[in-house]
Amino acid sequence: MSLKLNTLLLSRRDIEGIINMCEIIKVVEGAFREKGLGRVQCPSKVYLYYEKYGGDLRVMPAFLESINVSAIKVVNVHPNNKKYNLPSIMATIILIDPETGFPLSIMDGTLITCMRTGAATGVATKYMSRKNSKVLGLIGAGAQAFYQLIATLEVLKIEEVYVYDIDEKAKVNFVNMMSVQYPNIKFIAVESEREAVDGMDVIITITPTREPHVKVEWIKAGTHINAIGADAPGKQELDPEILKKARIIVDDMDQAIHSGEVNVPITKGILSKKDICGELADVVIGKVKGRVSDDEITIFDSTGVAITDAVTADLVYKRAKELNIGMNINLIFK
Repeated sequence: MSLKLNTLLLSRRDIEGIINMCEIIKVVEGAFREKGLGRVQCPSKVYLYYEKYGGDLRVMPAFLESINVSAIKVVNVHPNNKKYNLPSIMATIILIDPETGFPLSIMDGTLITCMRTGAATGVATKYMSRKNSKVLGLIGAGAQAFYQLIATLEVLKIEEVYVYDIDEKAKVNFVNMMSVQYPNIKFIAVESEREAVDGMDVIITITPTREPHVKVEWIKAGTHINAIGADAPGKQELDPEILKKARIIVDDMDQAIHSGEVNVPITKGILSKKDICGELADVVIGKVKGRVSDDEITIFDSTGVAITDAVTADLVYKRAKELNIGMNINLIFK
């Protein structure tokens, strides 16, 4: 006899506060480990382009076979959404029971996307940065900057953070808020991208630009760069000359070549696939080194992979069930 199961509906408000970055970094690192061991199904994103509106939609399915977790995410990127008082990135995740295909939960994926993106940076920075890194440069002070920061602080003892954004108000607000939240860290709002890059131990770029603004002459030996903004064809944040000098690790080879920081240099013949040292999954399982020497420049090219959404959604679902949070709805049965 079949069971009449309910689907758990979880809003952003339900999700906020029930999981933390430390927990997410742990499950995201585990997801990359599973990928490295070949125990996941994680096809590349499928895109729809809304050229009339300057936005796009991505569909991202995943199945982690050994831990029996599966989910699918639908996520948009609309940089002009500020004028509608909407986030530029919004997402919905369906957590699936692999045995039956039943939708265990439908949940807001916007916060999960922000947190798992930060967590992937945390994992990459753990393996790829110099362990004595103290100074962080952030280019971009939007919503994702906070999650990038808190993930980095989970793996490094950062003492100073230099912040640049073309939006003066966003930059100043970010620095003011973070100075209150982390009084032992010095936050400095700077007037140029160069000031947020020159002399940094770790750099995080979080912009939607299609013109590279970070110049090779600004990057010192030993710097680790997390390139987050390039997540669609044609986007790039870094001078290709930096990539030519660096040890490059991507989150997913196919996605990165299609839409990551390396996509434009590869399309133009400046780089080739052989210039990419491997995936973060390879680094986590020890197949590839994230850093060989203290003097080399390292780059993590992040495009966002569905396995990280799936494991974070699973963590949210289990915690919500424990805490009796959310609304049960009947989607399937009469």
